[in-house]
Amino acid sequence: MSATLTEARENFHKNLVKKQTLSLSPDAVASNADSSQKTSVAIGLSMAKDLAAETIDKKLTGQRVGKQFEEAVEGFLSETFPFFQSLRPGNWAIENVGGSRAEYQISKYEPYTHLGDLASAIENDRNLASVLGNSYEISPDILVLRSPEPDDVINRDSDLVDSGSGRYAVIRLANQDRPIVHAIVSCKWTLRSDRAQNARSEALNVIRNRKGRTPHIAVVTGEPSPSRLASLALGTGDIDTVYHFALPELIKAVEGTDNDEAASMLNTLVTGKRLRDISDLPLDLTI
Repeated sequence: MSATLTEARENFHKNLVKKQTLSLSPDAVASNADSSQKTSVAIGLSMAKDLAAETIDKKLTGQRVGKQFEEAVEGFLSETFPFFQSLRPGNWAIENVGGSRAEYQISKYEPYTHLGDLASAIENDRNLASVLGNSYEISPDILVLRSPEPDDVINRDSDLVDSGSGRYAVIRLANQDRPIVHAIVSCKWTLRSDRAQNARSEALNVIRNRKGRTPHIAVVTGEPSPSRLASLALGTGDIDTVYHFALPELIKAVEGTDNDEAASMLNTLVTGKRLRDISDLPLDLTI
């Protein structure tokens, strides 16, 4: 039998195909490919065939595809990350909050609880809104959360804490009961127009507006074009790493195009540790 992570990756791809998130049009254009770009079409077709995508008469709307991709990534993380207790023990929850943007979700959790008060103040003061703009807004797709621990868990092996110390640490349930944001995962089925810039801007807001350590900041995408992947993955300082939904299949597809520029760019992203496979994400979250 395959390892849990390998099986979860296979289930992830099967789910994308079953729900027609990944599909082919009657003229053989994959649902994540740009029909106006020859290289994108070729790469997308190769990947779709490798993942057993089916041909459908009409592809799904962008909004529906985006929602289903978020749900698939959430399902994959739920099926894998919480079970790596040997590397990262804790009480974990994976939440897809992308469909709840009307409510300021991030303010429910540490280290961002102060942002709820800030949002309320801005609502009531237009001058404050004009000064701050959207520099405080964080609208994640998926949150990886850790619950604070009771003292009996912390003191399981020896008496480490009591009422005389550690009275402000957020990991202690005795101090506060809100879940702690361990990671923020943004899901981009494709990287058209300004989506790469939006992901970077939100990552910077995550970093600037925290009152505590910075959570992991990751992006998962199905984009087939190496140049568009580079627009998001190259550089450091905001996003930790970009994860492709099917990196080995992407590498094979790009090699099959005989496009030296695309192959070189993809190699730079992979060897430069800026692009990884989605199966690497649960392991990276244990660090």
